[in-house]
Amino acid sequence: MKRLYITCLGLLLTMAASSQAATPGSWEVKIRAAYLQTADKSDPFTALEIDFPKNAISVEDKWIPELDVTYAFTENLLAELVLTLPQKHDVTLAGVGDIGYLEHLPPTLSLVYEFDTNSPFTPYVTAGVNFTYIIKDRLTVADIDLDLDEWSVGLALGAGFAYRLDEKWDLDVSVKWIDLNSDVKAPGATLTNAQLDPYLYSIGAVYKF
Repeated sequence: MKRLYITCLGLLLTMAASSQAATPGSWEVKIRAAYLQTADKSDPFTALEIDFPKNAISVEDKWIPELDVTYAFTENLLAELVLTLPQKHDVTLAGVGDIGYLEHLPPTLSLVYEFDTNSPFTPYVTAGVNFTYIIKDRLTVADIDLDLDEWSVGLALGAGFAYRLDEKWDLDVSVKWIDLNSDVKAPGATLTNAQLDPYLYSIGAVYKF
């Protein structure tokens, strides 16, 4: 019985040592690769005497680098700032083809709740706000310049998990959805509203300090 007690105690101590619970006041830096996939939804519109159908505007999907900084308020509640470099995406219009590009910067600030599983595996959920700044757009149809809203502010929701590799490093996998839209404008008129609403599928490494 004594041996069984010692064995059970040892297992409990091992599980506690491998727990992923954050240390209040600690920081994490996440370096991830994220695949940005846009919803490409837009309202039908008429321009140049052409009736363009619903979802006629498409924005390029692509891999982007991602740098996240996280601060732990408690063992389970953290704040996360998601950053990347300015990103350029080609834009196409159904029936026309390539009409140019947009360049944007999309920082996101979220609260993260981590579920304590007493194991190396820690699932989490996130909720926050995305601020997308359209740095530059060069969109032209039949020599007519189009314009986009400069800012989009929207909800950001996500979920993922971290897996402990050692005391300082984790593997991290996540998915985020961002509410992002912009009016598409021609001189003197708004043509349509483009709902990009991208999903970001991310994988990378976490360093804790």
